[in-house]
Amino acid sequence: KYYCAGVDLAGTLKPMWPGALRKRLYEMNIELFDIWLDFPKPIIAAMNGPAIGASVTSATLCDAVVASTEATFSTPFAKLGVPPEGCSSFNFPRLMGKETANRMLGPEGWVPNGAEAKVIGLVTDCVPPDQVLPHATQLAHKWIQSTDFPPPRSHMGFSDTAYLKIVNDSESKQLADAFLAPPFLQAQVNFLRSKNKIIPASIFQLLVFLRPLWKLML
Repeated sequence: KYYCAGVDLAGTLKPMWPGALRKRLYEMNIELFDIWLDFPKPIIAAMNGPAIGASVTSATLCDAVVASTEATFSTPFAKLGVPPEGCSSFNFPRLMGKETANRMLGPEGWVPNGAEAKVIGLVTDCVPPDQVLPHATQLAHKWIQSTDFPPPRSHMGFSDTAYLKIVNDSESKQLADAFLAPPFLQAQVNFLRSKNKIIPASIFQLLVFLRPLWKLML
């Protein structure tokens, strides 16, 4: 049982000119995380199982995160050849310290479980699987019953939404550039081959081979 397996790029992108594709990637990424940042009410993420990529980083834009003991948190950006997204370049070091953030976001690709995520500050609470929703609901009721409800948005303890939007904009630009760069394209070739998806892997391999030509259209 997964909380979320991450973004399905193949299912959301259509063939287009490289310059238009880079623009679309930037717009999609900044829009995705601005939704979390701009939402006017407090958000509690109830994470019942493994989470990958954007589903992990977006959780740090919530006001609280309740995780199952069976949850895991994977951010394989370095393995994919792309920079961090979802404000994780700022939020991860803020929440867990630079060294631990580098373990998750860098080449090691450390994947903490729910209990470990609680220790490093990535989640608010870690509970048994059957208690995730009840615990999140109880927390929501506690907020509702408080005298200052609704409380101002606090993205896991950080209330400067305007600054996070600046971070999101910067990350989105870097991500769009990285998706059209050789490390990401080759990583897709390797990943698809490992899944025995020969035709998609061949398409990415062709993109790598022809990049000296189509990069002129960026």
